[in-house]
Amino acid sequence: MSHAGKKSSTMDMTVGSISKLLIAFAVPLLLGNLFQLLYNTVDVLVVGNFVGKEALAAVGSTTSIINMLVSFFNGFSVGAGVIISRYYGAHDREQMHISIETTMACTFVFSVLFTAIGVAGVPLMLRLMSTPDDVLESATTYLSIYFAGISGLLIYNMGSGILRAVGDTRRPLMFLCFTSILNIFLDLLFVLVFHLGIAGVAYATILSQFVSAILILIMLTRTSDIYKLVWRDLAINLGILKQIMSIALPTAIQSTVTCFSNVIVQAYVNAFGSGCMAGWSTYAKIDQYMFLPMQSMGQAVTTFVSQNIGARDVGRAKQGTRTALMMTLGITIVTSLIIWTGATPITRIFSSDPEVLAYARLFVRMNVLVLNLGCFNQVLAGALRGIGDARAPMAIMLISFVAFRQLYLYVGSRIAHDIHIVGFGYPVGWILCAILMILYYRFSHWEEKTLAKIG
Repeated sequence: MSHAGKKSSTMDMTVGSISKLLIAFAVPLLLGNLFQLLYNTVDVLVVGNFVGKEALAAVGSTTSIINMLVSFFNGFSVGAGVIISRYYGAHDREQMHISIETTMACTFVFSVLFTAIGVAGVPLMLRLMSTPDDVLESATTYLSIYFAGISGLLIYNMGSGILRAVGDTRRPLMFLCFTSILNIFLDLLFVLVFHLGIAGVAYATILSQFVSAILILIMLTRTSDIYKLVWRDLAINLGILKQIMSIALPTAIQSTVTCFSNVIVQAYVNAFGSGCMAGWSTYAKIDQYMFLPMQSMGQAVTTFVSQNIGARDVGRAKQGTRTALMMTLGITIVTSLIIWTGATPITRIFSSDPEVLAYARLFVRMNVLVLNLGCFNQVLAGALRGIGDARAPMAIMLISFVAFRQLYLYVGSRIAHDIHIVGFGYPVGWILCAILMILYYRFSHWEEKTLAKIG
């Protein structure tokens, strides 16, 4: 079935081979997420090798703050994507059009709000993290510039989210490839030629993100496909917004509170000094790369399940979830074994400082094998959001990643001032989350509830 003629770039996931569809959707998405991650990784590499370990600590330690605000918006993006996918699967062009215009109108409002909140909140957020004095100035500079230009990232993420909802992951990938290369060029230009230090890294990042936002807006406006953005129709439809927010709010709350919890985890790490902070930052980059397959497949499952729920095929949605989980586990287990074995040469890419490398190797070997459990968390949560159940993943992740993790760190840090206790803070959350997510998915009878809901 084609929604917009032979040249349509959309993907109907309600018919055809499940594994082939998931791979065709997830691989460009994986590559896109990879290139998006390169933005901050290049920042880390440049400052770690050409500016200094304090700047490296500053860039790495601000990631959790950036993620805290961006994750709230990404929750909205997930909610919008589920609704757009459902109308796409149901072939309801009119409601899909209203959903897209509502989504983009809200994005522009969020862009203004997040810029103001981000810039104004930098000092408070850094104080909450107990940022050391030797890192504070660099971290303040980087975050202030980053949040001043955050609208580029928000607009791009929502535009690419609209495309993912209709099965198009290829063109966002093309834009990210281009702007990631641009970011590398600007990083080196601003740091090595203009000697702007950490400010140059921040400027390179936001300029590249603005370019990606402009490209995706041009594409959405000029397309003749089903997802065309019509500027004169830009308005917030309250009915559609209510549908989006029923999924978006639980997802956004879970993501934001979890990221805030990670800010507190960062404060525990900061207590061990800038060398430990830089080592944690190095591990965090590796962690993010390991997360990519499960994150991408989780996003693919959300679209797959949502389209098939729109087409009233719950059995196919369930089968797709199983297939996605098996594929993701296979990839992640192999990747984790490679990274665990090669921890020394991999961490040396980011820094040559002996103290930084020692901490980085420690964190890698403590965490990467347990990270395989994230496959259950990401894929099953993606499937549940695809059917419209965002509350259960929210509750499970808040219990695991916030309440239990913070309790563990609070008690553990009072038993001993030991970095091993802090380093295991993430795995304890992953373990509990996987157990609860599997139990809920297995015993909540979501299939029957969904059938009753869609009639």
